[in-house]
Amino acid sequence: MIAVCGEAIVDLLPAGPTTYEMTPGGSPANTAVAIARLGVPVTMLARLSGDDAGRVLRDHLTSNGVDLSRAVSASELTGLAVVTRAADGSASYRFLLEDAPDWQWTDAELEPLPDAVVAVHTGSIALATTPAIERFLERSRDTCTLSIDPNLRPSTLEHTRLALPHWLQLADIVKASTDDIALLHPGQDPVQVLERWSDLGPAVVVVTAGADGAYASVAGEVLHVPAQPVQVVDTIGAGDTFSAGLLVGLHHAGLLGGRLTSLTADDLRPALDLALRAAARTCSRAGADPPHAEELSCAIQAPAADEQA
Repeated sequence: MIAVCGEAIVDLLPAGPTTYEMTPGGSPANTAVAIARLGVPVTMLARLSGDDAGRVLRDHLTSNGVDLSRAVSASELTGLAVVTRAADGSASYRFLLEDAPDWQWTDAELEPLPDAVVAVHTGSIALATTPAIERFLERSRDTCTLSIDPNLRPSTLEHTRLALPHWLQLADIVKASTDDIALLHPGQDPVQVLERWSDLGPAVVVVTAGADGAYASVAGEVLHVPAQPVQVVDTIGAGDTFSAGLLVGLHHAGLLGGRLTSLTADDLRPALDLALRAAARTCSRAGADPPHAEELSCAIQAPAADEQA
């Protein structure tokens, strides 16, 4: 299975001129749900409040098949994100996260993972604000493929800028958006940044570029995979779904569980294609609503039993 570690918060989506709808969100939680809907077992390492919003999150995760056996019951109030949609469907967020449970991890709560876990994915606000998660990645590196999505917010920019060199040394897969690159390296070409990042350690670096698809560096080669045509409703959860699709594609090829040092461009391309198709479907509907495997145009085939990590 794949493990996802990080925040599960509630998004407040505009439902009218003066009303909002409460929907489950949080970048890592969205990724966990997307992995489960694409048919791969996933466990979510989250700190979930017992308040009304926390119960909504717990019900959402479990109803989508996300294992919560390693989740922590927290006493703090659930964090909120107030969402604003632009005319082109892009989303901006105002976070209400002071003292939220997602940043209170201790080393004792992040115990060693079982052997069944072949990859750990994390990122976004939780990784940038919680030293215990970074230490957890360091402890997990010998047994799992590590995936990081910085998913930058203005409040995490400075910490991410300082921590990024270490993350690039830790991670096997780093995925960022062109918006992330613009914040971290203003005015620089995203593909050139991608190549520099790949020199610092990750086996795979991917930059998503919206309607221009995705660029990836692997084994000294840069790939470009075009985006899937789609009528965009909004982009909420699209990047999280992309991360899920990438991991699911690699998992079904039997490639997760190690450092990915022998990964080739031919190995990576089908996973990128799946990630883009899944993200496009998420963009076609409101909110973080990733697709199920059967919704995608091509069936996802699991590896044979003797190929699974």
